[in-house]
Amino acid sequence: MFYFLQKERYMIVSIKKRLSLIFTLLVLCILIANNTLHYILSKNKLIEYNEKEIALITQEVSYQVENAKEGSLYVENIIGRELRTASIAINKSLPSKYEDVTNEQLKALADELMISHITLLARTQDDIIGVKSSDPHEINMSTKEWTYWHDAFQQLFSLSPVTVKEGLALPNYWTGPIEIASSNPDHTDKWGYYYDGSSNFIIDPYLRDNQVLDYEKRFGPANVMDRFTKKLDGILELTVFNPKNFGQKNSSVSINGNTYIKIADQPIWYGTYKYRNQKTDAKLIQTAIKTGKTQSYIKEINGKDVRKTLVPIRTGTAEPYVIGVTYDYSIIEKELKNELLKHLLLSIPFILIVLITSIVFSRSITKPIGYIVEQVNEIAQGNFGKKLVLKRKDELGHLTQNVNALSSFLKNYVDDLKQSQEVIEFQAYHDPLTGLPNRRYFQEELHQGVANVKKTGNIIALLFIDIDRFKDVNDSLGHAKGDRLIKLISERIKGCLPAKDSVLTRQGGDEFVILFSNLDLEKIKEIAETIVAAVKQPYSVEGNEVYVSASCGMSVYPTHTEDPDELMVYSDVSMYAAKKQGGNKVILYDDAINKEKKQRLRIETRLRKAIENEEIEVYYQPKINAQADVITGVEALLRWTDAELGFVRPDIFVSVAEETGLIHSLWELAMRKACSQISKWNEKRLEPLSLAVNFSAKQFQDPAYLVGRVREILSECQLAAQNFEIEITESTLFINSDETIKALESLQEYGVSISIDDFGTGYSSLSYLKTLPINCLKIDRSFIQDIQEDYSDSEIAKAVINLAQSLRLQVVAEGVEQEYQKEFLMKNNCYHMQGYLFSKPVCKEELERLLLNINEQKTYS
Repeated sequence: MFYFLQKERYMIVSIKKRLSLIFTLLVLCILIANNTLHYILSKNKLIEYNEKEIALITQEVSYQVENAKEGSLYVENIIGRELRTASIAINKSLPSKYEDVTNEQLKALADELMISHITLLARTQDDIIGVKSSDPHEINMSTKEWTYWHDAFQQLFSLSPVTVKEGLALPNYWTGPIEIASSNPDHTDKWGYYYDGSSNFIIDPYLRDNQVLDYEKRFGPANVMDRFTKKLDGILELTVFNPKNFGQKNSSVSINGNTYIKIADQPIWYGTYKYRNQKTDAKLIQTAIKTGKTQSYIKEINGKDVRKTLVPIRTGTAEPYVIGVTYDYSIIEKELKNELLKHLLLSIPFILIVLITSIVFSRSITKPIGYIVEQVNEIAQGNFGKKLVLKRKDELGHLTQNVNALSSFLKNYVDDLKQSQEVIEFQAYHDPLTGLPNRRYFQEELHQGVANVKKTGNIIALLFIDIDRFKDVNDSLGHAKGDRLIKLISERIKGCLPAKDSVLTRQGGDEFVILFSNLDLEKIKEIAETIVAAVKQPYSVEGNEVYVSASCGMSVYPTHTEDPDELMVYSDVSMYAAKKQGGNKVILYDDAINKEKKQRLRIETRLRKAIENEEIEVYYQPKINAQADVITGVEALLRWTDAELGFVRPDIFVSVAEETGLIHSLWELAMRKACSQISKWNEKRLEPLSLAVNFSAKQFQDPAYLVGRVREILSECQLAAQNFEIEITESTLFINSDETIKALESLQEYGVSISIDDFGTGYSSLSYLKTLPINCLKIDRSFIQDIQEDYSDSEIAKAVINLAQSLRLQVVAEGVEQEYQKEFLMKNNCYHMQGYLFSKPVCKEELERLLLNINEQKTYS
């Protein structure tokens, strides 16, 4: 504003010199008096112009603040996702126990991944602390005072989805907002936290200072505010106040021995606050927020008369703020006083002359100024780019050129901001890899489609597509080629769709969803089958021929449901049903699919409670030495009768336990009950019973842990390892094979026996029988059931017996139900058997009676 006042002042001097060449001293005095009077009349216009200039400045600053918030949030989410990628790389590079990790190792890994630091968090008895870190400040750092951060850590350790509102949650991962580091408040960090259960620590990589604040420094409002204060005369200071904390009591927090103020609680968000008048400013800021009206006052601060204007922005929202403009009022005040003094001295003798001549001469000044003011009003209202035409070579002409330059600059600047906003908006609704609409876009289209269907009575359909075996391709060829394959698949799917009435979106990973509208169901099915066939065709990815297929689930609105969220769930459920059937097909949702899933969810819920309450029973099926007619051992089998579900078949609830991860706690419950019971029985027996327990393949995903638990439970229950037998299927040997074989060898050295259950139904490789740590083969019951009374169809059973004997392995026949089956086995030197011919699986009380009866029979004999 002061810039324009100086131009006005120079204009007056210039006009005065020009008039001196034409008029006499009397005319010169009249012109001075006329201009003085005109200046007094123009006072209100100049002040009004100043207020509009302030409005223009605050409008631009608020626009920059809002743009910085949106852009910073977008960039912060990108950084959070990049930290998750770094976390996965770190997880693969570190041992599973933090005790085996060194701080120097973390520092080297942080340098390699180009992140600031890496910290490992682990649980203690009542806290979660930093146990290892490339940053010394983070070691032994407590987190239990960290409110929702601590809640997020606990949810990560429990392998539950993170539900805190702040930050960004992804599978096995959560990233908090950018904040001042409580361990070292001199820094501002962006953290990520990753835990997938494969280690005993949370991985915490983070970026620091310029790595997270660079976007706001480059594109935040500070640059524009600095330019205004430097280039616009009279603007002393621009400040963006936080009305929540400005002028309030100290809002600092004390965590980990450090005291600091959080970013969101800073009293001043942007700009400076050198012209302090905190008590008055705080009061007027609150008034501005409550009333929504601009507040201003004039006061001497720091030796200057200043006019402070406080403009409220976004009142009535969760995060309002106030922009403060400090203007050097002494510039206007000084000029007004000088001009007023001259007017008072000159107006008396020349009042009559001024009344006549001012009409003629004032127009030469007021008309162009009025014209300029009108155009500045247009700029203040956001109408940039309009050119002023004023054919003058004096200072007013120069001022017109400056206004035109300012208008042109603001127009270009606003156009650039709009273009940036369009880019951000596109990225918010589209997948960056394929360019397809993303999940957010899909949700809006789905709800719009539902609204249209309610009006037209048509249907809409969702086709949920998941790429089969894509993880194998990603793991074998790498993520870069995996991304290339995803792009090729998306293009192929797009080529199968009609030009309209369909929207293809990428949900993330290898999942796509298509929204169909205004098409009949048969046509949609035909398109879906075309997509399945197209996806199955081979792909060439950088010289590699790749084959994948697609599992598709379809649901229809309103046929299956009138709830858009349920419609998505139903298509997802149908897709998994297609996967269970081998993939490469389309499954249309029906109630049976959902009923099965709900039933399994119900079984999971009840099973979890049954395990907690130890309601699972252990039954025992005797193993017989038919030659000596004695019980040599038992196989532990699980039985469950639920109060709501009734009797649940073992194959059903065991498969649910394997899918949900409950198999570990179910196994521990069975082990403890069975080992304790056998140990009690053996205390009273001369010949101890052996115990055989079935192990799930899922348990061998962490073989070292499993070995440790077996040893601990046998020791706690005081059951000798020589009396314990592990039963596994052939397929288990090929899961994490090297580690599994080492675990079995370790158990065998400890004294535990290893049996292959259901032999002959799996891989049946002769090579592994010779080299692997195996003590016994159990002939599958299906081969025993094939044996006829005349011993026909007994070839497989006989071959397995001969194979075991040639390899010096013990052999046990399962499923013996007929006397002639027993006779055949004994003739072929297979004496160890189990089956209904001897006893079905029984509870511990019935087995005790059975053992007692056998003892009595022997005594009697």
